[in-house]
Amino acid sequence: RALEEPLRQIVNNAGWEGSVVVEKVKGLPKGQGFDANKGEYTDMVKAGIVDPTKVTRSALQNAASIAAMLLTTEALVSDIPEKKAAAPAPSMPDY
Repeated sequence: RALEEPLRQIVNNAGWEGSVVVEKVKGLPKGQGFDANKGEYTDMVKAGIVDPTKVTRSALQNAASIAAMLLTTEALVSDIPEKKAAAPAPSMPDY
């Protein structure tokens, strides 16, 4: 599912239905994909749409690293409540 999300988000941002496109792309031959600019399925390399492997790998490694850090962290980040000064007592009338 995590590998589907980049395609789904690109397609949604382009105004198409992400779930429909993802399911269609799953059934396409290797190298075929969806051109969000034209709204058609095409050979990605011939269309000049390439995703450098190093960038994708780096993004996945960073995401996994952050997820692991969050799972193993034993600390909590929260706001420190501010102490409010007590309201002064009203003055007593002279009798």
